Amino acid sequence: MPRKTRLASLTGIVGAALLATGAVAAVQKYPMVGGAAMYPTKTIVENAVNSKDHTTLVAAVKAAGLVETLSGPGPFTVFAPTNAAFAKLPAGTVDTLVKPENKATLTKILTYHVVAGKLSAAQIAANAKAHGGKATLTTVQGEPITIMKGPKGGWVIQDAKGGKAKITIADVNQSNGVIHVIDSVLMP
Repeated sequence: MPRKTRLASLTGIVGAALLATGAVAAVQKYPMVGGAAMYPTKTIVENAVNSKDHTTLVAAVKAAGLVETLSGPGPFTVFAPTNAAFAKLPAGTVDTLVKPENKATLTKILTYHVVAGKLSAAQIAANAKAHGGKATLTTVQGEPITIMKGPKGGWVIQDAKGGKAKITIADVNQSNGVIHVIDSVLMP
């Protein structure tokens, strides 16, 4: 076999071996939320500010004074409503909630979307399986949410008022926890 052919063959074999063992760094795929990559090396807040789907949530977190908390070490599990989720609320609700005089109410609602610890979708599913199909989690706000399989598949969160939100994107890992994107705002 000519030297050039042998070298090309050897290069191909070594390249295949490196790929098979994962020794070659491939382009890392990060979850996309709101048109932005979510990097596991960034905090919940650092990632959320880049999501076009979470501008209302980010504004609410700022108005409630929770930026520093959600930038802290955590870990936190955040069920993050999209802009469309906030748009489902009665007209004027968000504008009213972000006013300084409503900070306590806004904080109560936002912390109802946060659970202490980092809970993956698999951990939530295991918790639900161990408890008859429903995982009941206590939020940072202090009241429970219940997570169960939805009628059309996927996972649904039921709030204290009986409202439901579907998890649309799960397991968006952050340096200080995990985000699960939801399609409705939860109410304590």
